[in-house]
This record gives sequence, C-alpha cells and structure tokens, in this order.
Amino acid sequence: MSPGLPHGFSRDEGGRALLGAQRLQDLLDRGLETPAYVYDLDGMADAARRLGAAFGDAPHLVAYAVKANTAGPVVRALVAAGCGCDVVSGGELEVALGAGASPEQVVMSGVAKRDDELDRAIAAGSRGILAVQLESVEEIARVAARAATAGRRVRVSVRVNPGVEVDTHAHVATGHDEAKFGVALADLADALTTVDAHPSLELAGLSCHVGSQLMAPEGWLLAAERLCDAALASEARRGRLAFLDFGGGFGIDYGGSSPQEPAAFARAGLSLLREKGLAGRTLVVEPGRALVAAFGVLLARVIQTKRASDPDRGGAGAGGRRWLLLDAGMNDLVRPALYQAKHRIEPLAGPTPAAGPGAARFRVVGPVCESSDDFGEHLLPEPAPSAVAIRDAGAYGFTMASEYNGRGLAAEVFLRAGEPASVIRSRDAGAWARARLAAPEPLAPRAAPR
Repeated sequence: MSPGLPHGFSRDEGGRALLGAQRLQDLLDRGLETPAYVYDLDGMADAARRLGAAFGDAPHLVAYAVKANTAGPVVRALVAAGCGCDVVSGGELEVALGAGASPEQVVMSGVAKRDDELDRAIAAGSRGILAVQLESVEEIARVAARAATAGRRVRVSVRVNPGVEVDTHAHVATGHDEAKFGVALADLADALTTVDAHPSLELAGLSCHVGSQLMAPEGWLLAAERLCDAALASEARRGRLAFLDFGGGFGIDYGGSSPQEPAAFARAGLSLLREKGLAGRTLVVEPGRALVAAFGVLLARVIQTKRASDPDRGGAGAGGRRWLLLDAGMNDLVRPALYQAKHRIEPLAGPTPAAGPGAARFRVVGPVCESSDDFGEHLLPEPAPSAVAIRDAGAYGFTMASEYNGRGLAAEVFLRAGEPASVIRSRDAGAWARARLAAPEPLAPRAAPR
C-alpha cells in the first residue's frame, strides 16, 4: 500500500468525492451501472491491522464477522491482514474457507444450525474449525451426534447470554434476557455438564455478544466480566480454557457521533482478563461493521427531482417539499427502513453544502413501492446533483439486499492501490425476470439421511 493515500470517503482539493484514491465520478464516466457498491479494500485491511496491533503480544484472534460483507475480495483482504472469521451459516463458512481463512481461526455461531452446516464445520481441516459455538442446551446433543458420526472430537464453546441490556437499536441488541441468542447464565452449569457427558465434544472456550453499534466499551465489558466469572468457575472444575470470546459490535460514526475506536475495546478486554487472572487465554473478538462500513459507499444516479406544493404557504414556494428520487432503494440498502438508520448522502462534485444560498433540503427516496423506501432529509446543492454517494455502506448493505419489486442486485466494485478497479456486475431486471419465468423442475426424491 502506498503511503499517504487516503482511506474511506474524502474529497480532493477540487471538491470531488473520493473513495480511497479513486474519484467516484470517474467510475460513472467509465460506464459503471448504478446502483453500485464501491469498496476501499486497502482501508479495510488497514483497519484490521490497526485493531490487531492493539493486542500487542497477547494471544488474540480478530474473527471478522462475515455477515457484514461477504464479498470474496473483501474477505480475502481481511484474512490477508491477519483476520480469522466469525460465520453464522454454511454459506459464510464456505466463503471464509474459500477466501483463505484457516479452520483454526474460524468460529461458527447461530441458534439454528442445520446438520449439513455442522457437518461442514466438523469436517474442515484436520480438527474442524476452532469452535462450534453452542447456543442452547438442546443443541449440544445434536452437535455431539454429528461429531460422533464423523468420527471426530469437535471443539465447542458455549455462547452465554449474559443478561446485559446495551444502549443500541432493539433489532441488534443480543445479550438481554429476551434475546433468542445463547445459553442463559442460569442454565450454563447444565450446559457445561452436558458437554462433559459427550466424549465427542471438547470444551475450548466460552463466548458472548451483547449487540451492535456500541459507542463505548462499558456494556461490552459488563457482559465480558460475567463471562470471565463463568470461565473461572468452569476452569476450577475442568481445567484451563483455550479462549474467551467477548464478541464484537464496535460502532462507527455514521455522522455526528463519536464512538471509541475498536482498539479501545481490545485494550479494555485485555485489561479485564488480567484483572480476573485469565491473562494468557486467547481473546477472540468479532468485529464486522467496524472493519468495513466506513470503506464502502453506495453510488446512485438521480432519476429526477419532485416538488410538492404546500397549501399552507401559498403553493410550491419556499415551504414546498423537495424530493430527490434515486435509482437506489431499500432493496439495495435496507438499514434506513429496518433500523431507522441515517446515512450521509453527498454529491460527487463540489463541497458538501452548508445551509445557505445554493443549498436545499431534499427528502431522498428510492423507486421501491413502499413508503419506508426513504433515506431521510439531506442538505444538497440546488440544482440537484446528477449522482450521489451514500456513505458508510460497506457493512450490511449488499449482504442484506433483495430483488424486491423485480429489481436486480447492485454491482460491487473493488478498489486497491496500484490495481485497476474490478467489478462484480449487477444481476439486472432481465436476468431476474428470466429466473422467475423459468419452468419449475420436478421435485426429485431426497436421499435417505445417514
């Protein structure tokens, strides 16, 4: 990577929008179809290296949460920067292993893992993955049976629900008593005893996760402290654990907030291990958003503007609402509809306007036939730009996209210093229509289970 190059979104001296060192307008001028996600791979890799460096010489694993962005070039870049992977499905496991992650650096979570997904995790490498994270007492016998069938002793960890409520959106809070995730602290002793009873299972660690978009380590540390106490009780009976997984959820600045850096979480976690007498155990963290969100944008062209009269102010004057209609919608980026999230939206040329002459407030919306297809109100130049960048879209953008309303999936563009931009083309509406019109195949009998 060349020194001095910018990472993430910025502007050059002429006010033109950049991602990394790439002018975004140049991509459109070269014929890039929109909507399109654009990713700065160097920025992602640098974020991963900086987080890894925060652990110093302490044993650790930065297990990238693949669900945040599953694109092969993204996962390869993070693995090359030293990351392992946290996966929650068989598909994500295939991407992680295919991108070069060692099975020894992969953990698998999920409350309802299918047998075939467990079989793939158990069969990986010479010993299976680092750990299958058990999320219920009932799951233990299922994993043990799959391990016995494969003739392997499988490493597992128990994901503990620490009963901690953190200050985040309800849809991404995972560590409270009503969440579906993990084994309640009150049931942990039973879970560990059940693991002990199965010779095909080896208890390698304990884990927890309290939620996403955490601004500071306090709630994260409260859950981690409860996990450490559980680990001390377990070690007194069973011996030393190989690792403790404190989860991820490190937040980013979507505009106007000041989250602490992921390194602060790492240092706080190591300090807690020392205080609890658990130094030397591998500390696993599972960042996703913090490594990729700020290094991706969603490019969209403006289809047209719309102006609505305000009868209380005498028509379509200063009080009329202005709309900016994009070719990107909630099927491409669902976070605003699902989480009431607000992403910064900026023109590709000229500085971001401040309130005053030459700027107007636009309600930015997409083409999807839902009122929730709404990116919020934004200050933009007038006349309106021909294209915009929706910032901080490198996480939970394409991975949560759909083809609702017969809209194809967006293209994905990958940027690296010294290399030409590469693209995964969009699946256009014609391809979608052909797939929906294809004649169904007869349902063949399924092979008997082993």
